[in-house]
Amino acid sequence: MKAKQLSNIGAVLFSFFVMGFCDIVGISSDYAREAFGWSQTMAGLLPSMVFVWFLFFSVPIGVKMNKWGRKNTVLLGMAVTIVGMVIPLMGTSWACLMGYAALGIGNAILQVSENPLIKNVVSDEKMLTSSLTAGQVVKAVSSFCGPFILLFAVNVLGGGDAQRWYLAFPVLGAITLLSALWLIVSPIPHETTIPDNTSSDTIGATFALLKDPTILLLFFGIFFAVAIDVGTNFVSSKIMINRYGWTLKAAGIAPQVYFIYRTIGAFFGVLLMTKIAEKTYFRINIVACIIVILSLAFVQLPEMWALAQIGAIGFLCSCIFPIIYSMAVKAKPSKANLISGLMITAVAGGGAATPLIGLATDVADTITAGICVLLLCAGYLTWCAFMEIKTA
Repeated sequence: MKAKQLSNIGAVLFSFFVMGFCDIVGISSDYAREAFGWSQTMAGLLPSMVFVWFLFFSVPIGVKMNKWGRKNTVLLGMAVTIVGMVIPLMGTSWACLMGYAALGIGNAILQVSENPLIKNVVSDEKMLTSSLTAGQVVKAVSSFCGPFILLFAVNVLGGGDAQRWYLAFPVLGAITLLSALWLIVSPIPHETTIPDNTSSDTIGATFALLKDPTILLLFFGIFFAVAIDVGTNFVSSKIMINRYGWTLKAAGIAPQVYFIYRTIGAFFGVLLMTKIAEKTYFRINIVACIIVILSLAFVQLPEMWALAQIGAIGFLCSCIFPIIYSMAVKAKPSKANLISGLMITAVAGGGAATPLIGLATDVADTITAGICVLLLCAGYLTWCAFMEIKTA
């Protein structure tokens, strides 16, 4: 493989690191709740400020990407992210909410355009799922680094003042700028064939794809896969605080455990899916995940076992998103851009799960109720895994 091609692949994969920034919302919601005196329900709405934008931007961006090109669309997402990461420096609750909103909008644009951009640098269609999963490995590494970036902002930039946790935002902006510069100087080839989807009814035609039972099934598969991901990230620290009396600072290890196991799971997924059919891998992992969530919800084990269960969920669910996304693209390869926009719309599931977790926890006054929301999501994914799905 030529050095130029390796550099192009590296630039695309590093931009997946920026995609992982949205996961900082899990641990930072605890700091925001302490700083602004929010309830669990209000803290649960914070991830919604990030993920709700996927519902509104994904399909229009998928349509416009045909005109702008995938690389340019990725750069647009990074530009929005960089601008948004400056706003929280105002230090108010509204400024932080606006920063999260900008992070979500930028991330929505990135997630629509990043996955198709891989096809511009990886020519072997057989390697598509593995390449997408490799991108998820990089994203998972970013998610794992999120709590460290937050602690760096508090302890170094903020002088140990937890009220200045929002200083993590400009750090994320600086990393995004570096990624954008690498992508700008990389001569990534433009996609050679773009379907004629530029008519005024394209958005309607995109949503019309949901009339296909396979696409509809996979759409909600993405919805609930992201709901488990964001929901586990969000609830992990709260499990340790509510059940075991950990401090906010100590509980920060819970999402780190989740993300490091998700990273390991994604890495092993890349290797194993060259030997095992992706559908078989999906089935094995989601059944095991159901068992782990049931145990986490209803069996109060020692705290180290609870951390192990949180990590196990990350490991078992790490490859579900790229598997489902790959199935959708393979089902209608000629509609890759539009399928990407449609599937990334379903990432809004991350914003739907956390308010329900927070509300369930407040109403039932037990974290077990919040964990049961994850169980419902895993139930749908189990059904999705065992349905017969046709690909082209």
